[in-house]
Amino acid sequence: MNKNELIAQVAKDTNLSKNDASAAVEATLNAIIASLGKGDEVRLVGFGTFAVASRSATEGRNPRTGETIKIPASKAPKFKAGKAFKDAVN
Repeated sequence: MNKNELIAQVAKDTNLSKNDASAAVEATLNAIIASLGKGDEVRLVGFGTFAVASRSATEGRNPRTGETIKIPASKAPKFKAGKAFKDAVN
C-alpha cells in the first residue's frame, strides 16, 4: 500500500472526501515527524511507538578502495510495533 492507496482507504472507511482524507493523513504524518524532530516519542496504544535512536560515530570501509572512513554520529527514526499490531500480523 502506498500513500495514495492509504488516503483512498481512509476516505472510504470514514466517508470523507479524498481531499479531507489526504489532509488528515498529511496532518498525522507531519505531527509524527515534528514530534520526532523535537526528540519526543509518539505512542499509539495498540499500534506502536515511534522514537528517535542515536547512533554513535563509527569507522567503516569504502567497499571500492578498502580505505577506512569515519561515519559521523547521527539520529534515526525507529518504530516498535505494539502487541495488537504484532498479533494482527501473525
